[in-house]
Amino acid sequence: MKKIEAIIKPFKLEDVKEALAGVGVEGMTVSEVKGFGRQKGHTEIYRGSEYTVDFLPKLKLEIVLADNAVEPAIQAMVKAAKTGKIGDGKIFVTQVEQAIRIRTEERGDQAV
Repeated sequence: MKKIEAIIKPFKLEDVKEALAGVGVEGMTVSEVKGFGRQKGHTEIYRGSEYTVDFLPKLKLEIVLADNAVEPAIQAMVKAAKTGKIGDGKIFVTQVEQAIRIRTEERGDQAV
């Protein structure tokens, strides 16, 4: 099993959710987060004064999948979240050693 963590622009959530549903992904966790990458935020003008917005609003998606479902999910996410502009986000994939569904006590792929 693998865990996919994706940081995306908030307005892309519906597109990504639909794309993942199209490849059979049934569940995910979404968190509102703030952060910045290489662009280091941006500057804005408010009431005539310029100030720097360091942390930009993003969404973090967390999905745990069987190994054979990971690549289709990644491709769907990239296609749906990509705008071609700075700040589109990142996807991280890590190994998951164990998953347990609390209600039924199922383990492994059956728990996901």
